[in-house]
Amino acid sequence: MVLAQALQLVLTPEVLITMVLSGAFGMFVGAMPGLTATMATALLVPVTFFMEPVPAIAAIVTAAAMAIFAGDLPAALLRIPGTPASAAYAEDAWCLTRGGQAANALGALLVFSAIGGTFGTLVLILAAPVLAEVALAFSSFEYFWLVVLGLSCAIFVSPGSVPRGLMSLAIGLAVASVGFDNPAGQPRFTFGSVDLMGGVPFICAMIGLFATAEVFRAVVAPTRLRRAERPDTSGLFRTQWQNIRRYPKQMMRGNILGTLIGALPGAGADIASWISYAVSKRFSKTPERFGKGHVEGLVEAGSSNNAAVSGAWIPALVFGIPGDSITAIVIGVLYIKGMNPGPTVFLEQPQLIYALFIVFLLANLIMLPLGWAAIRLGARMLSVPQNILMPVILLSCVVGAFAITNSLFGVVVMLVFGVIGFAMEELDVPIAPAILGMVLGPMLEKNFVTSMIKADGDLLAFFERPIAAGLGVATILFWLLPAIRWALARRRSAAAV
Repeated sequence: MVLAQALQLVLTPEVLITMVLSGAFGMFVGAMPGLTATMATALLVPVTFFMEPVPAIAAIVTAAAMAIFAGDLPAALLRIPGTPASAAYAEDAWCLTRGGQAANALGALLVFSAIGGTFGTLVLILAAPVLAEVALAFSSFEYFWLVVLGLSCAIFVSPGSVPRGLMSLAIGLAVASVGFDNPAGQPRFTFGSVDLMGGVPFICAMIGLFATAEVFRAVVAPTRLRRAERPDTSGLFRTQWQNIRRYPKQMMRGNILGTLIGALPGAGADIASWISYAVSKRFSKTPERFGKGHVEGLVEAGSSNNAAVSGAWIPALVFGIPGDSITAIVIGVLYIKGMNPGPTVFLEQPQLIYALFIVFLLANLIMLPLGWAAIRLGARMLSVPQNILMPVILLSCVVGAFAITNSLFGVVVMLVFGVIGFAMEELDVPIAPAILGMVLGPMLEKNFVTSMIKADGDLLAFFERPIAAGLGVATILFWLLPAIRWALARRRSAAAV
């Protein structure tokens, strides 16, 4: 009976047209450098004031799902990740496109994003209260180890040597330490600049490190610009049946990890994507192909990315605790529409909750045709001559950076980090760990200081709680794994002699 009422609420022309239009809007915003899924969600909020509850939530859910996937498009076509999560596998996606396998790369990102989002939604429907209880058991100790694990993954899975990955991560953490956002509440590394008191806007920095650096490279050495030709996107879905049969374990691992990490308030798709990519490389039979154009990492990390987005709704709906910045905005809309999130909403307004679940499933289905259309349109960019394409990219970067800060400060940050990104590439230092360091640096510091205050300076307290101890041991083993493998290899070679 409740399900029938929910279907009547969702399967109306108003809701379906709203989902298609908001999906197209989310796809456009997500594909633009600097314009994130959070921004797409925020821009829709004023429009939802004039809508009924179900169309309003449907618009935001669909736009957010499309924007998360759309961030993968510039990563694959131009090596410019639209989101920090996309940076985990941007190199693989772009190498596949450059190698003539655009249909395989873009199709994998689209299909497995939809599968991950659907899996996360099914878990949300079936096991939301249980997972929400587990998520609430996480304290600052558990979050500290989770962040450290995510940062460690960035070092070990980035292309190049571990010392260079560590150097890149150190740059990102140093940038994250700028500003007022620290436990002491003192300005740090601001050099008297009022703009830097709020910290370095990492979206502007990310645009600079990837997109602006690529423009600078085109100017300095146009013959060395590593640009793909216009890709052939025919057979986009046909190749994915082969990937599903070839990588079923990777797909399920990404779905499960993404949903679990997404359910943790504040963790989000960034950590989920990096950890899933690292797990994929660790258990792969061909780890040497990662970072050089291997679809296996795209399957697992792409699934994890969107599964985390759905997982973030678990604490949001069950307890009213936002899982990420998108659900924080949505909770406000839910309150405005009279759907106060929490345990009581499942009892008082079950038809609206089931309508929301149906919207989630439809949004992931709509992603397939809209994503196909976006891929076909996006692929045309690579047929544009370089002397036209690069100024257009730079212009979109300037607009995106300005939109983040609403001032020229964002543009200056973008240009400065464009120079830094260009220098890092010339020195063969990977950029992706720096991005993750900037994103997770404040979270690392906050949870470490909070935990030290709780423990009165006792470091053993980081291993006293069961979940924290498990994560801590897993992280330390992850660090020691290269040394253990080296020692075992030496012992085997000595025994052979």
